[in-house]
Amino acid sequence: MIVCGLPGSGKTTAATRLARERGAVRLCADEWMQQLRMSLWDVEAREGVEQLQHRLALELLEVRCSVVVEWGTWARSQRDGLREDARARGALVELHFLDAPDDELWRRIATRGRERPPITREQVGTWRALFEVPTEAELASYDVAHPPVRPTPS
Repeated sequence: MIVCGLPGSGKTTAATRLARERGAVRLCADEWMQQLRMSLWDVEAREGVEQLQHRLALELLEVRCSVVVEWGTWARSQRDGLREDARARGALVELHFLDAPDDELWRRIATRGRERPPITREQVGTWRALFEVPTEAELASYDVAHPPVRPTPS
């Protein structure tokens, strides 16, 4: 299972629920980086953690263990790669796309306040422009695809 979306879209909540309901292992780069006292802004460290988690996910799939990947996966090419690698190991692949209006993303990010330095409102807008929203064609390429979920403000 791939959970994608921008910061504050509800990925961790959804991924945690999916892992619990499906008996899956959840892989979240942010949590590993925080445990290792790495900066969430360190691009090189994030790439290294995601590579480790990717290898672990593939090993788990080979022994028929369900996996939830919670990286954000902003780029279609990254989602495509994860899907194809999982399929090559005989796994069915689901995409869970979460979204929320920018004001709600910002409210949630500001409330949790875990990033140092903090995320700015301007970054949320920039990231929205960079995020490759799954198209209908992409959603159709998954065994199960959940179209955009825009949770109500909490």
